[in-house]
Amino acid sequence: MTLPYRVTQYRLMLVKDGPAITTGWDRQVRRSQDVADFMAPLAANLDREHFWTVLLNGKNVAVGLNLVSIGSLTAALVHPREFLKALIIGNAAAAIVVHNHPSGDPAPSAEDLALTKRLREVSDLVGIRLLDHVILGHDGAYCSLADSGQL
Repeated sequence: MTLPYRVTQYRLMLVKDGPAITTGWDRQVRRSQDVADFMAPLAANLDREHFWTVLLNGKNVAVGLNLVSIGSLTAALVHPREFLKALIIGNAAAAIVVHNHPSGDPAPSAEDLALTKRLREVSDLVGIRLLDHVILGHDGAYCSLADSGQL
C-alpha cells in the first residue's frame, strides 16, 4: 500500500528588515556617485566583503536594499539565485549591485568582472536591467563598472 505523497505549500513574503536608510538624495539614481554616496556609510569599516543589491523601480528610484552575501576579507560568494530572489519578490524593474573591498582599493578583480557578466546575463533573462556594479573602497573611492565600460 502506497501512502499519499505530501507537498508542502509555500507563501513568499517581502519583510521590512529594520529601519529605513536615510539618504541625502531623492533616491532616483542618476549617476554612480549617488550610489557610492548612499552605500559608503554602510560599508565603512567593514572587515569582510559585503555584497548588496539596490532594487529600483521603472523610474530608477531606489525602493529597496538587499544584503546578498557576507564573505571573507577578499571574496564574497554570490549565487545568481540569491541575487535574483529579492529582485523578483520586490518587483524590481532594475538593479545596481554594490560591494566593498576591505583593502580600500576599489579596482575590480577578474572575479568581480566575471560575476558581473553572469549577473547581467541572468537578470536580462528574467527582464530586470542590471544598470551598474559599484565597488567601494576607502575614503569615498569607488569604481563604477558602467562608467568604466566594463558592464
